[in-house]
Amino acid sequence: MDHSEPSSPVGLGQRIRELRVRRGLKQQDLASEEISTSYVSLIESGKRAPSDAVLAALTEKLGCSAEYLRTGRDQHEMEEARLKLAFGDMALRNGADGEALQTFSGLLGSPLPLDAVMRRRARVGQATALEKLGRLEAAIPLLEEIYDDPGLAAGSDEWCRTAVALCRCYRNLGDITVSIEIGERAMSRLDALGLDVTIDHVQLGSTLMGSYRMRGDHTRAHLLAQRLIPIAEKQGARAARGAVYWNAGLVAQSRGQLNEALALTERALAMMAEDDNVRHVAMLKMNYGWLLLQTESGELDRAKDLLEEAQQSLAETGNADELARCELSLAEADTALGNWPEAAAHAERALGLLGSEPRVVAVAARSILAQLHFLRQETDLGKQTLEAATRQLRHFPVSYETASYWRRIGDMWRDEGYPKQALAAYDAALSASGLQPTPSPRHALSERAR
Repeated sequence: MDHSEPSSPVGLGQRIRELRVRRGLKQQDLASEEISTSYVSLIESGKRAPSDAVLAALTEKLGCSAEYLRTGRDQHEMEEARLKLAFGDMALRNGADGEALQTFSGLLGSPLPLDAVMRRRARVGQATALEKLGRLEAAIPLLEEIYDDPGLAAGSDEWCRTAVALCRCYRNLGDITVSIEIGERAMSRLDALGLDVTIDHVQLGSTLMGSYRMRGDHTRAHLLAQRLIPIAEKQGARAARGAVYWNAGLVAQSRGQLNEALALTERALAMMAEDDNVRHVAMLKMNYGWLLLQTESGELDRAKDLLEEAQQSLAETGNADELARCELSLAEADTALGNWPEAAAHAERALGLLGSEPRVVAVAARSILAQLHFLRQETDLGKQTLEAATRQLRHFPVSYETASYWRRIGDMWRDEGYPKQALAAYDAALSASGLQPTPSPRHALSERAR
């Protein structure tokens, strides 16, 4: 039931009448020396609006609050709703995402009175819990409904956070094109409004930067990073600056500039370390550890330590996708260290975390498992697992990320002596990168002959 309708003399009078009848009272029972029976009748019919003094006298006889008569919202029920909202928010902060989802969903389905702001806050909490639980396909429709709500002011912090969540959810589902469209439209809207920059605005730009990187638009991502860094520095908040350096580090890695990527990520980690966002610090440690794995520095043990620290924090504060990515980085570290059983256990845990919803990350997990089978001379199992990864990868839209996975699969087929499968994977990688096959003259002549 929506209790957010504005008060009116008609609504107020109707509530007085309904409550009087429910209490078994007559109009004259509400009358007094100051309030005549006929005046009570006029109030109930909506023809008179009572003064505060008259309303106070009526509430005393009806045994209710003035808030209820004015708005239809009971003060005790409103307080209960506020407490449940606060409990749901606290559960999200503590990583109890399932409990948070249950709280917000129960509140939205209950008869408790919620005004428009409280209802939107509960829906945001519900969508956030779904995203953190990895249920992205369920979170997206809720976020789109919130984002399209005319009561949500464009450019507000809540509007920015919703745009960021939508952009991130579509990206994590593998639909990079939609993710970028949402991010670009939101950034254009902010530019048109000419509002002061906040942390949430910078976060939106950082999220869009990450989507550009995953699509392979490294130049555009780099240019956006150059635009955001001075804004974040001027804005001053360490979290905002850390978010920009974090994504700028990932962009540098994609451009092959590993030393710059490590420096930017280390700077972001130093900024975020003083923040109270445990999840962000864990994600940065995971990224830093993963970057160390890409270098030839030989710091495998340090990389693994960072990844294990990140894993412990993400187990409490991260979502399924983030924890799965951390497990895969640990699998890569243990593979390089020769700890093959441990590496396989990490990859299997990642698959379990990802569940049945489509995830590009699941392709990486199966690729790692296939590699481990080949290393242990389990050729048939390796082929079966790599073929499963290949079948799954065909279902995702083309992007820089899918191209990199096709390249990885092609390299594995090549190294194991399967040139036909390797060539098919390399061909898919080129197509995913935007390079189309060259038309064959023989094929054109054959078609003409027909």
